[in-house]
Amino acid sequence: MFRTPLALFRVLAFAEAVSWTLLITGLVLRATVGLDIAVSIGGGIHGFVFLSYAATAVVVAKNNRWSPWPTAVAIVAAIIPYATIPVEIWLNRTGRLAGQWRPTETDDPRDRTWHDRLFRTLLRRPWLFALALAVGVVVVFTVLLILGPPGGR
Repeated sequence: MFRTPLALFRVLAFAEAVSWTLLITGLVLRATVGLDIAVSIGGGIHGFVFLSYAATAVVVAKNNRWSPWPTAVAIVAAIIPYATIPVEIWLNRTGRLAGQWRPTETDDPRDRTWHDRLFRTLLRRPWLFALALAVGVVVVFTVLLILGPPGGR
């Protein structure tokens, strides 16, 4: 399904924008008809998708060897409603989403670091990689739920 970094990033950028819509709709429903559960549902979905998008941005940045600037822009875009869509367009137009996954070593000296070897090993096992990322996102999401919503109750 996600044969390229572009495909994965595009889906998560769109999902993040949709999750903003759910959160904003929940806020409107709470303010207008007192439906507090709408914020809990929309906020929960948004929080999970936010974390998934951030993990995706880091994975794609690692694969495509982004410098810190575009990586930070991609992650911070999730904080601003609907900003992931124009950021995805910018990253695509500048060629930062081009190319394939890189599961094999190249002549590039950067491929010889331990974290690049680990990354390539995970890329050769996409289901294991997806499971590891999903577990990581679920753990962080659970910890954040236990800590409570931003700004307290």
